[in-house]
Amino acid sequence: MRNSRPCRNPRRVRDRPSARCGGAAIDFRPDKAILELGADFYDPVAPAEFPQAALRYADDHSARAIGLQDVDWIRRFAEFEPFEDSLPDPLALRYHGHQFRSYNPEIGDGRGFLYAQCRDAAGRLLDFGTKGSGQTPFSRRGDGRLTLLGGVREVLATRYLEHLGVNTSRSFCLIETGEALQRHDEPSPTRSAVLTRLQHSHIRFGTFQRQAFFGRTDNLDALVDYCRRHFYPEIQRPADLLREVALRSADLVASWMAAGFVHGVMNTDNMNMTGEVFDFGPYRFLPHYDPAFTAAYFDHGGLYAFARQPEAMGWNLGQLAQSLSLIEEDDVLIAALQAYADTYEAALVGHMFRRLRLRQADGASAFVKLTFDTLRDSRANWPFFFHDWAGGASPAPLQDYPDGRWSEWKRIYAQFEPSGPRPSTDRPATLLYDEIGALWAPIAESDDWSTFRDTLESFDRHDYGEG
Repeated sequence: MRNSRPCRNPRRVRDRPSARCGGAAIDFRPDKAILELGADFYDPVAPAEFPQAALRYADDHSARAIGLQDVDWIRRFAEFEPFEDSLPDPLALRYHGHQFRSYNPEIGDGRGFLYAQCRDAAGRLLDFGTKGSGQTPFSRRGDGRLTLLGGVREVLATRYLEHLGVNTSRSFCLIETGEALQRHDEPSPTRSAVLTRLQHSHIRFGTFQRQAFFGRTDNLDALVDYCRRHFYPEIQRPADLLREVALRSADLVASWMAAGFVHGVMNTDNMNMTGEVFDFGPYRFLPHYDPAFTAAYFDHGGLYAFARQPEAMGWNLGQLAQSLSLIEEDDVLIAALQAYADTYEAALVGHMFRRLRLRQADGASAFVKLTFDTLRDSRANWPFFFHDWAGGASPAPLQDYPDGRWSEWKRIYAQFEPSGPRPSTDRPATLLYDEIGALWAPIAESDDWSTFRDTLESFDRHDYGEG
């Protein structure tokens, strides 16, 4: 336990912290760029006051990288004392969205807010966003809280996805907050927590949809300008923005497919303008390749099944294009959308070859298709397959990939040159559904966090390979 004490909620301002990283002083660089958009985009809110605060996880690596090595985690991320020169109050962001393709104009940040912004060492904008920090005008009948299990699941997801080369938000810290929550999908009462994540943007597809819904072309122009100044300085017009987002979104969903990641709830309010996966709900990782595998128990029609994720992302981009059509010509938006389809296959090939640690050559695309077909027919263990054939097993255990079903795949595999370092362990890092339950059990039963910590340590950040 790193820090535990009763929690209060003072609103004072103190000196900015600094840190030393890589031998050079890194000062924390606060920002408040979101205020440029104006009051149509957010509502100032007050954080919840929690009865206690115990730091359960902190990303010290990211903290050092932005100058927060000596941060008081509880004061900042449980009491949410504002940073000097950043936001004076947390902001619940306003947005709409398609939820399972039904438009919902009654959503927004319902149990989280934008707490602060800063710049990284390269000058890029970063957001501190929360989950479980209390009620907002968009909470409706919710309590605005997060279960500790939900926070643990998000920390695990972000660390594992980072290990697999996916562009993901960072779980910056997780703090247990001492409340007993009632939930229908967990044994209750259950423990509470507040999570703070770090990512480049909380501007969602649904942020644009809300302004289009109200016909606010002035605010759509303002959103495009915000994205240009802070994320895409090279763009000139709305169609350019759509194209850049389409390119990043194609790479993102391709990386999910190579990782065996099933998002679960690919609603437009869960997609952001910088191509990062964030706000994890009922995600899963494939135990074996099943195109119809779903993560959300309520996805009865399989809308967001594993193999349907590329199409779902394309549909979401179409909704963003529709919002931008109020300020841009349809033909150039359609042309910009084509970047998604044109890029996705190449991005998938790139991520699959990195996972297998192979150098791309002629026939790469056909080999990726053969790989998916063979994985489907054989029902081979998904994480072990990539680990074995990337060189983690020496030699790959041929008894698990018998001739006959695997003969053609192995013949073509041998035609590609190895690329990148071999895995450093005999067993791949995994994050299957049952494994999450197994590491949660000692936390729930005896507050034993050792398995959780051991699992995080197994997610080597530099084990994805080179393209």
